[in-house]
Amino acid sequence: MPIVTIETWPMDKAQKPELMRKITDVFTGMGIPAQAVTVLIKETSLDNWASAGEQHCVKFKDLKR
Repeated sequence: MPIVTIETWPMDKAQKPELMRKITDVFTGMGIPAQAVTVLIKETSLDNWASAGEQHCVKFKDLKR
C-alpha cells in the first residue's frame, strides 16, 4: 500500500486532482490497485520555506504561480 507524500509550495486547487491521478496511474501501471494508493499533498507557504538561508518568498518573488 504505497503512500506518496508531496511537499510543495501552495498549488492551484484545480491542479491537485490531476497530480493525484497521475501519481496513482504510475502505481496502477505497476499492477497495484488504485484503491491501495494514497497521495498526500502538504503545502508550505513560501515565507515558511527557505534554501541557503533565503526565504522562497524573496528568492522566487518574480516567479509566476
